[in-house]
Amino acid sequence: MAKKLKVGVIGVGGIAHTHFPGWRNSPDAEMVAFADIDPKILRRVGKDQGIETLYDEDDDIINNPEIDIIDICTPNMFHRPLAVQALLAGKHVICEKPLAPTPEDIRMMIEARDKSGKKLMTAQHFRFEAKSKSMKAAIDRGLLGNIYHARSWMLRRAAAPVKDTFVYKKNSGGGPCIDIGVHILDLTLWMMGHPKPISVSGITQDKLIHQPGAFSVWGGDIPKDLDVEEFAAAFVRFENGATLILEVSWLLHHNTTGEDMRMWLYGDKGGALWPDNDILTTDNKIRQQFNTKLQLNPSSGEAHAAECIAFADCVAHNKPVPVPPEDSIPVIGILDALYRSAAAGKEVTLT
Repeated sequence: MAKKLKVGVIGVGGIAHTHFPGWRNSPDAEMVAFADIDPKILRRVGKDQGIETLYDEDDDIINNPEIDIIDICTPNMFHRPLAVQALLAGKHVICEKPLAPTPEDIRMMIEARDKSGKKLMTAQHFRFEAKSKSMKAAIDRGLLGNIYHARSWMLRRAAAPVKDTFVYKKNSGGGPCIDIGVHILDLTLWMMGHPKPISVSGITQDKLIHQPGAFSVWGGDIPKDLDVEEFAAAFVRFENGATLILEVSWLLHHNTTGEDMRMWLYGDKGGALWPDNDILTTDNKIRQQFNTKLQLNPSSGEAHAAECIAFADCVAHNKPVPVPPEDSIPVIGILDALYRSAAAGKEVTLT
């Protein structure tokens, strides 16, 4: 049996916990080291996970010659510098979404990847869900024809993450636009076949987040000095003539328990609703409409774990990266343009 790849995880206090099972179950990799700036969290999680090699400094885990893969699970604003450093140190890198807050950051990461010859992947776990894979396979078979419009949203009711890593721009780069907007937007562009965006008209709002007594069911009171939006929306035009309406929020007065994440796709042969995986078609010859439900592809397990297993597999067997960083450039380009459009009060053209 080939030697297992050694994995070091940076930032173990939050989303990393969803990655641990993937590394545990990977036939190609194993976790060997953790790094975190909070020594209490680092030692507690290290003990829980049975990891003895612990670092208070990111430099030390990156420069450990035994480590093959660095898994970056830090706040957004630290993704680019850590990924670039790790790649140039000869490590393969999987990085939590968003890959970086700006398209230029991502281009710098790709440049470091190309210079190092190592692999870089964005951790967009929704692509690995059985419902997503089934829908994508149906679209690739031509079931919808040419998709010319999409409506996508990820909406929460009073469910803002209140940690400092989410509610201050210095750490996150923005609010729900960059936090959860990246999930549904990546999934939508993937389903649409990655059309090239050419313009964005966007708006952000903070109507609810600064109200007296504003709270989150995920953590109590919302910090009064936070500086990110709680709602964002955009209208996107693509080079092929397709359009997209995007809406995201942490606090919207929306009829949902927890989270409402949906995507409507409209093609010239049919429409689709995800995650219900309903397909809507019409036979004009017999004037009949049909509503069917897709059969699910076999599940590859919990999606966060599956993405880690898939990355280890592509590194171990020199396969293409399942979610290449190039896919993140239009995603972050749209979200960055949304912020710029909201600030300018007008549509922004993408180059």
